[in-house]
Amino acid sequence: MKVARKSLDSYLERFNRLDETAADTPGWLSQLRREAMLRFAETGFPTIADEDWRYTNVASLAATAYETAPAPSPDGDCRMDSKTAGGSGGVRCVFLNGRYCAELSHLDEMESRVRVGSLASILRESPEEVEAHLARYVEAERLPFANLNTAFIEDGAVVRVSAGVRIPEPIHLVFLSTGNGGAAFVTHPRNLILVGAGSECSVVEHYAGVGERSYFSNPVTEVAVGENANLDHYRLQEESRAAHHVSTLEIRQESNSVLRTMSADLGGTLTRNDLNVVLGGEGADAALDGIFIASGEQLVDNHTRIEHAAPHCGSRELYKGILGGRSRGVFRGRIVVHPGAQKTDSEQTNNNLLLSDRALVNTKPQLEIYADEVKCTHGATIGQLDREALFYMRSRGIDEELARSILVYGFAEDLIRRVRLAGLRDRLSSLVFDRLPQGRFLRKALA
Repeated sequence: MKVARKSLDSYLERFNRLDETAADTPGWLSQLRREAMLRFAETGFPTIADEDWRYTNVASLAATAYETAPAPSPDGDCRMDSKTAGGSGGVRCVFLNGRYCAELSHLDEMESRVRVGSLASILRESPEEVEAHLARYVEAERLPFANLNTAFIEDGAVVRVSAGVRIPEPIHLVFLSTGNGGAAFVTHPRNLILVGAGSECSVVEHYAGVGERSYFSNPVTEVAVGENANLDHYRLQEESRAAHHVSTLEIRQESNSVLRTMSADLGGTLTRNDLNVVLGGEGADAALDGIFIASGEQLVDNHTRIEHAAPHCGSRELYKGILGGRSRGVFRGRIVVHPGAQKTDSEQTNNNLLLSDRALVNTKPQLEIYADEVKCTHGATIGQLDREALFYMRSRGIDEELARSILVYGFAEDLIRRVRLAGLRDRLSSLVFDRLPQGRFLRKALA
């Protein structure tokens, strides 16, 4: 407890320094920061005594006094290829250790009614553009790490799509943590995605780590999807094995909007994701997909909350976990149907595959229904590879490792096929192959 208190004090000291030097910061932003810091100082780091953190112990994270992230050199510290950048084509906005990097970004091909850029730049030049949206969607009272992020808002990505705009190419937001040796550091990327009425676009958030230095990535993304708008949102997490990654994604949908979101977690020693979607307008529709693959001592915790706040809305959710070694997975999905949200149609499924007798998963799908005319289902499964299927393939000359790889890939493939961006779909498929004992051979066989 004393160690965690020391870490908390270090955040308070750093916040005070930031607050004292922020003379040019808009008054409304300074107020947001101070209120968030007060909330975090009051609650501190969550513990396993908190129901939402019952299976995820962040004591090691709380005990580390993370330093401010070092400023990297895009030439010396990072080699970025098209795969690391989330694929080629379209707009690319890159951040190194939480800071916008113009040298690695590609913002030249944007449509005139689309704005993609650095939050820090907007806060300096035209803060009124984001005042009505920044920190307005996150339910801060129940999200301690989101409060920590808000207290240290400095930079991140802003995507603003005007009404009636269709963007054929994806928008890539890349967050790369890099460095070897030295003290552990923390970044707090703050992202804002605003999709105007009747617009259509795809956004990819890609988090990756290069080097051996320990770090803590604490991003928060707020999304507003306008009336009749269509958004595909993808989040690919490939942090280094020395990293802690705690993310918050808050999405608000207006009437007749369509959302498809997909998260893939493959890196980090500890990963916690809070995904909260509010279907706030009649006829809104949301599809939430997720896959997490863990091995060794990794821990991946996904908490999702879908709130049906208006009638005639639909949601479908499918999360899959693949766990080997001594890894642990957590899934807690909650669907809340508000009073008056009649004709809600919602499905929630969590399927988990354990590749080791020492792997463990805790799953808890939940329904909270306060309306009468609804159709809601939920379920979860935990199992191992089908012994009969393994026997069948081995009896036909397929060795055991290859047979296991085929079955594991088959378990993940239906989610991979749902990715509508070809480059990202190929990237995710390649990452899954890389984690299979006969993945290289299987990839060639399926090519």
